Amino acid sequence: MKDKFMPIDPDYYEMFDAEIKKNKHSRIQYFIAEKELNESKGALEGISKNSENEEFLKVKGAKQIRLDKIIAVNGKPGPAYDEYDSYANACMDCMGGMED
Repeated sequence: MKDKFMPIDPDYYEMFDAEIKKNKHSRIQYFIAEKELNESKGALEGISKNSENEEFLKVKGAKQIRLDKIIAVNGKPGPAYDEYDSYANACMDCMGGMED
């Protein structure tokens, strides 16, 4: 089942636009299906919207990345950073990740 697109804070559009205008190689970390991490590298080309009103960041030479799944762009936190950070702060289990 596909996640529903969640609108992002308008401040992120300013950050994306600034990175797009630099017209330089960028590094983007983001979530894909089932909270799996992925990374793309390339020049940012712009933002697009599909027929379902989902918004995507276009990366030259890579597939489009849904805006609400972006963890970081060139080290700057993106819309999904808080979700990513919560995984790092979660207890793995009662044994703290240690096996018997």
